[in-house]
Amino acid sequence: MYDLPLHLWFSITRLGGAGLTLPLAIAIALWLAIGYSRRLALEWLVIIGAAAGVVTLTKIAFLGWGVGIREWDFTGVSGHAMLSTAVYPVAFFLTLLPTRASIRLAGVACGLAAGVAVGLSRVVLSAHSPSEAVAGCIVGALAAILFVWWAWDAKPSKLSAVPVAVSLLMLTAALHDVRVPTQYWITHIALHLSGRERPYIRARWKAGLYAPRPVLAPPTGRSAAITPPFA
Repeated sequence: MYDLPLHLWFSITRLGGAGLTLPLAIAIALWLAIGYSRRLALEWLVIIGAAAGVVTLTKIAFLGWGVGIREWDFTGVSGHAMLSTAVYPVAFFLTLLPTRASIRLAGVACGLAAGVAVGLSRVVLSAHSPSEAVAGCIVGALAAILFVWWAWDAKPSKLSAVPVAVSLLMLTAALHDVRVPTQYWITHIALHLSGRERPYIRARWKAGLYAPRPVLAPPTGRSAAITPPFA
């Protein structure tokens, strides 16, 4: 599988881009609100929002403060892996919801497989370490499974699977190569919050080149007494 042409790996990895998966997530919420209930749509948005928050917080923690696990080469949860593993199983599930349980389960499994493929592509293309891709797949899969569990017995109100499937497929085809600078935005937020001029870089962090700032002990005794207050 690793012998696939490079352009195919890039095509796979684009399936997890925010420019595609976030509009798909919103489209899923709209179909849920139209065909099922606004509560179900809100639950989906809360779940995917929480998963995205995990990705964002771990990346901000590393870029701004160098928080990570050096032994695992972990600097933050993979957003591509998380989004694809969360969105595609739910997209398949929504499309197949009017069908019997076994078909729904097969659709969810196909969606999870697509997410894992995106996670693998991130490792092959050296965009993420294995631990970051695995973490993304786990977070995304948990989000998808949680929503599927909540929505398993939802009853559609005269909603056909055909328009849902066609609209999601057309959206996927139209936005497959659309790119959103989410990493730039997260980096900007991390620098603003941490007060740093430059973000932490994986290679320097792994090599231990970021020296901790020395902590100065407060003056004591005679030296404290003669130290000018504004020195």
